[in-house]
Amino acid sequence: MLRAIFRFLYKTLLKPILFLFDPETDHDLFTKIGEFFGKYSLSRKVVRAIYGYHGPDISKTVDGIHYRTPILLSAGFDYNGRLPAILPSLGFGGAEIGSVTLRPCEGNEKPRLGRALKSKSLIVWKGLRNDGVDTIISRINSKKQQIPEDFVLGISIARTNDQQTATLDEGIADYCGSYQKLVTANVGDYYTINISCPNAFGGETFAEKSRLDALLSKLSVIRDSKPLYIKFPINPPWEEIKELLDVCIRHQVQGVIIGNLNKNYDDLDYREEAPAEFRGGLSGKPCRVLSTELIRKTREYVGKSLTIIGVGGILTPQDAHEKIDAGADLVMLITGMIMEGPHLISDIADSLALRNKV
Repeated sequence: MLRAIFRFLYKTLLKPILFLFDPETDHDLFTKIGEFFGKYSLSRKVVRAIYGYHGPDISKTVDGIHYRTPILLSAGFDYNGRLPAILPSLGFGGAEIGSVTLRPCEGNEKPRLGRALKSKSLIVWKGLRNDGVDTIISRINSKKQQIPEDFVLGISIARTNDQQTATLDEGIADYCGSYQKLVTANVGDYYTINISCPNAFGGETFAEKSRLDALLSKLSVIRDSKPLYIKFPINPPWEEIKELLDVCIRHQVQGVIIGNLNKNYDDLDYREEAPAEFRGGLSGKPCRVLSTELIRKTREYVGKSLTIIGVGGILTPQDAHEKIDAGADLVMLITGMIMEGPHLISDIADSLALRNKV
């Protein structure tokens, strides 16, 4: 009942007001509110009473990690690791922090976020804005007592968005530097290598088989027992995706995350909502069909040899079902939470519980 009330209030009152302001301003505001609420057990309980999942057990174990719900917050929202204490109260089974980089990164020039409301999409031009791996490790460690033990924290790693990482060797060294620090600090339950951010200096340098092979060869020297995933682009042709999958299997990574932002503005339902020039990738609905079909093809190609985490265009419980039916073991979202409201996570969990019952 409480969730239904707050669902109505979000859609009819709060969302119309929030969407009058710059989306990055809204993001920063909600990050501050979420971090504050996460500090105190009472505020966490209040949020859980309103938005939390209270239904039957829908937990899932993937690659040896137990998820209380198979729904995660995707990388890109809590990129500085400020929210892991409050996210369990929203029904998430885990969250992917980052992407983090070896050095602090201011990101691209503003505006770094835009809305395409009729197309149910965000235009993301952050440029890997984050405080750097050292600060984020320290911040996560400082919040450990506030985070439930069964809440899964993944860490997404990208190369620093500057000219220092432009060459192959420098880019690899940057990835390895962050990975080594995280492994040494024992921070994170799994790690994701983000090879597909479309907004970084030099573009998607490592979304190519020989470069990915070189990167994974170096990372293998550092690897610990925690799962390692690769975040894939969704725009390349299938033949190129298959080559990347072959590299992942050869290096025995645990799985892939499918996928990242859509770079094709023609996939907007309302093309006029796009900037005149490329200003970042599209999230939300323009990713739904592409990512789901890529999940389906990937599952058919790799069988059970790779875990698949599905992300892109999950705006309703049915969208989550589509990803799972296509072959995803877990699902992730961001834009649906913004467009529909924070109730969406537990709505999806309820729908999965109902489906399991049937």
